[in-house]
Amino acid sequence: MNTKNIGFIGAGNMAASLISGLIRSGHAADKIWVSDINEDALNHISLLKVKVAKDSHQLINAVDVVVLAVKPQHIAEVITEANETFKKSKAFIVSIAAGINQSSLSTWLGNDKAIVRCMPNTPALVETGATGLHANEYVNDEQHDLAENIMRSVGITVWVQDEDELNAVTAISGSGPAYFFLLMEAMEASAKSLGLSDDVARILIEQTALGAAKIALESGESPSELRQRVTSPNGTTEQALNTFANGDFNGLVERALKSAHDRSISLSEELGA
Repeated sequence: MNTKNIGFIGAGNMAASLISGLIRSGHAADKIWVSDINEDALNHISLLKVKVAKDSHQLINAVDVVVLAVKPQHIAEVITEANETFKKSKAFIVSIAAGINQSSLSTWLGNDKAIVRCMPNTPALVETGATGLHANEYVNDEQHDLAENIMRSVGITVWVQDEDELNAVTAISGSGPAYFFLLMEAMEASAKSLGLSDDVARILIEQTALGAAKIALESGESPSELRQRVTSPNGTTEQALNTFANGDFNGLVERALKSAHDRSISLSEELGA
């Protein structure tokens, strides 16, 4: 992988995070190319000692893989502007543009182009991301591994067999950080109503969230088993959990994720070719 030239069209936060992750994992900075119409973004990312392309055409011609890291509403314009260069290039495509399906990408790029579509999430910005990936039929084993290594530089990766599953990935991990932030926000408000100061409430909740996630990741047990282990009969935890259950907590979560899933599908239809 370290011998491959990787190009990023788009120099925003996610691209910067991936580039930093690649460099930390041993990829040579001079094997990474970046292009963007935003001069400030390019100036910032150039501090990583990567190669800054004068335009997307130069970048596409120089690399083995092009990472499309522009906003979804701009991706059709970016591809159309460099359409002939894309068609002549042997580089395969990794897209991290949310909501842009492979059918639309193939329409713009050409139907025989190798494409890996990714759904990362914002914790990738702090190297704890979770990314779902799907490869089309033209992606070979080497390209498959390279795409995985790029995304794994900022967290964990999972492959899905059916592209439609990325809508579920979007609902679970793509939007997921906001769900946890909402719970933390609600717990913080309740903690203050119980007499704790803002600072004490926040640090307790943040560390508790971190600790719970760490236990879940390292124990090998299911969330259900872990919940039961920390719930004593007739204790304080049981009382709180009973209140959640009486409020149909599980049903509310199911409806919320279904809403996110359905919106992912409709967004793809709105943004597609």
